[in-house]
Amino acid sequence: MRQALRRAVVPALAVTLLLSGCAAGGSGDAAIDEDALVVYNAQHEELTQEWADAFTEETGIEVVLRNGDDSELGNQLVQEGAASKADVFLTENSPAMSLVEESGLFAPVGEETLELVPEQYRPTSGAWTGIAARSTVLVYNPELISEAELPASLMDLRNPEWKGRWGAAPAKADFQAIVSAVLETQGEDGARAWLEGMAENAVEYRNNIVTMKAVNAGEVPVGIIYHYYWYRDQDAAAEDSGNTKLHYFGDQDPGAFVSVSGGGVLKNAKHPDEAQQFLAFLAGEEGQRILGEGYSFEYPVASGVPAKAELPPLDSLDAPVIDPSSLNGPKVIELMTEAGLL
Repeated sequence: MRQALRRAVVPALAVTLLLSGCAAGGSGDAAIDEDALVVYNAQHEELTQEWADAFTEETGIEVVLRNGDDSELGNQLVQEGAASKADVFLTENSPAMSLVEESGLFAPVGEETLELVPEQYRPTSGAWTGIAARSTVLVYNPELISEAELPASLMDLRNPEWKGRWGAAPAKADFQAIVSAVLETQGEDGARAWLEGMAENAVEYRNNIVTMKAVNAGEVPVGIIYHYYWYRDQDAAAEDSGNTKLHYFGDQDPGAFVSVSGGGVLKNAKHPDEAQQFLAFLAGEEGQRILGEGYSFEYPVASGVPAKAELPPLDSLDAPVIDPSSLNGPKVIELMTEAGLL
């Protein structure tokens, strides 16, 4: 399984070269209106397109999306530096935001925008801000394991009794963000030990959805995913989750980690005022309403907008308290590679 995953990973440089020559919808740079706001987007494409359309309708400012993966676009921005055409960077998880922040490529977020977002959902630096959130959960098959038999902590999954009994998608940025929380809360030695246990015990899958499907089909009793994959499927026909339930670790466990989706304005943005406007729109009531009422089942984090009624309240999850900008993506990659997971 691990070898197959390795073959499926596209080298970052190849992705960078591909993305640098294309815009949203596959158009080249020549097709972009020089007045358009360019967003490097690693958030869900459908959600960000809704945001962009609503923003354009409200302001008349055209938005061009360049879609890609968190780490791919983050590394592309670092490689491009001041020459980048990006005005705004959006991610699903915060380690890629930290990478760009550490490279000194962000302009400070406007104070009025920061005031819309509670402190726990944005970095103390103010270099970028949270725009959405997702919770780590354990999806389990009650036909294979009872609630009483579930692990008390994410960290327990390194223990020998869990060999071959849990699934995850280590090659994906989603899971790597969860590992970054393990690193932040347990330290490098603790994270290394946990990853070594994971390499021994876990069954590797391509992504969160495949992991959930595997649990649903009884291939493994439990899996680590983000909450919204399960809720989306339940909201449809529950075809891939009908045999499963969710378990929230709580107790500020690494397994209760809430990953913050970020948004930031590039320091060398060609349209800095419009970029700040866009970020303020995302954190504002209308942008958060689009998120909260839309298909994604992610959590709004700003402007007091509630999540869908089906979700447990964000403040009830008892997640570990972590400054989003402290999450160390490059170190996670190093440790996961060292453990043989990448």
